[in-house]
Amino acid sequence: MVKFLLKIAADLQNLTNLQPQGGCDDPSFSYLFKLKCENCGEVSPRETCVSLGDTVPLPRGKGTTNLIQKCKLCLRDGTVTVIPGRGKPLTQEESEAENYAPLMLFDCRGYEPIDYVFGGGWKVESVI
Repeated sequence: MVKFLLKIAADLQNLTNLQPQGGCDDPSFSYLFKLKCENCGEVSPRETCVSLGDTVPLPRGKGTTNLIQKCKLCLRDGTVTVIPGRGKPLTQEESEAENYAPLMLFDCRGYEPIDYVFGGGWKVESVI
């Protein structure tokens, strides 16, 4: 089990609290990544979408996950589980200090998320 913490940074001028529209634990917010298979190294040709609100049962054992995907090259299954409660909005102060803000934690088994893609669905507040 490997956990990956997605952190964001942005140049926020006269803005603060950059986060997904429904907050950092928004169940409908979609995270888009390319995934790299930890077995054979194959990188998915397109971005894969994972969100907190989408759950599927694990094929073996108990519990659920947010994504199960089979590698097209080696045919091994991998999972990505979104772990809420670790994110916080990016503030103007953190932006000015060139710091990153944690957004979401992912438990990845069989895959490594690479190349995060910013999509829509963000909100930010004006400080003016």
